[in-house]
Amino acid sequence: MILRYTPKEIGKIWEDQNKYQIWLDIEILACEAQAKLGIIPQSAVDVIKEKAAFNVERILEIEETVKHDVIAFLTNVAEHVGESSRFIQLGM
Repeated sequence: MILRYTPKEIGKIWEDQNKYQIWLDIEILACEAQAKLGIIPQSAVDVIKEKAAFNVERILEIEETVKHDVIAFLTNVAEHVGESSRFIQLGM
């Protein structure tokens, strides 16, 4: 996309912040569904929903080492969530 011809509202769709927020929203929804199925504990979902966050700069830093965008994203989210992060991406 050519930045000078892109309306701000459309340009935001393609920003890393938006992309990772959508990824996080999907991960939380998947955890909620798995808790309803009894696959993961609801208490873990509660912690994930409370603590889940990410930092774009940190994700890019991790990606330099691991060479994988999803692993870098999940690693950064785990840094925020702690122990309950082991249930994020479970079975996906």
